[in-house]
Amino acid sequence: MTATVESTQAPAVVDLATTSVRELNAELHAPKATHYAVHHPQGAHAIAAGVATPITVDVHGHAGYYAAGMNDGGTITVHGNAGTGVAENMMSGLVRVTGDASQSAGATAHGGLLVIEGSASMRCGISMKGVDIVVGGDIGPMSAFMAQAGRLVVCGDAGADLGDSIYEARLYVRGSVASLGADCIEKEMRDEHRAELGELLAAAGLPHDPAEFRRYGSARRLYHFTSGNTY
Repeated sequence: MTATVESTQAPAVVDLATTSVRELNAELHAPKATHYAVHHPQGAHAIAAGVATPITVDVHGHAGYYAAGMNDGGTITVHGNAGTGVAENMMSGLVRVTGDASQSAGATAHGGLLVIEGSASMRCGISMKGVDIVVGGDIGPMSAFMAQAGRLVVCGDAGADLGDSIYEARLYVRGSVASLGADCIEKEMRDEHRAELGELLAAAGLPHDPAEFRRYGSARRLYHFTSGNTY
């Protein structure tokens, strides 16, 4: 692969016009530098997937499916839009998308922080298991479906069936909600929630006032067996 370091301070530059994603990821899995700049991604899939060390990766352009998937400690920024499943199954670290994200952003992720400065499509945070997701714009329908743990912050509007079959994740929405899914209800916004929301907004670099948000979560009705559900 072709990775050049211009100086001790400059990132290692990887040009995907001449280097394969497989070669890039092999380098990132056993890095010889602490900071990489990826050029000409051209919507390639699985860019910077499987990073497991605290390195910094800047992707200059749009990324395809599963960018930064399985991230475990890296700081990865997509300077553009990201396709389906960005930061899927992330364990720790920071993933930032400066544009929009397609469906299933942060799916099944266990930890870390995912920031989408634009909007996200449907199923954002599906089956999230501890990740924090902050979206600067809107999210699509069926977001936070079966969300088990973590926090989802939406600075715009939320689509239909938000939080369907939710477990213990906390959802904060600044704008309107088209509809709530099964077992998802609006909940009281206490001081502790405003404090944690303020921390998440600060970490994401967004200036909104936590007082502008409403909180949603599980009514816990689906936790219990009822005879009326038998056939």
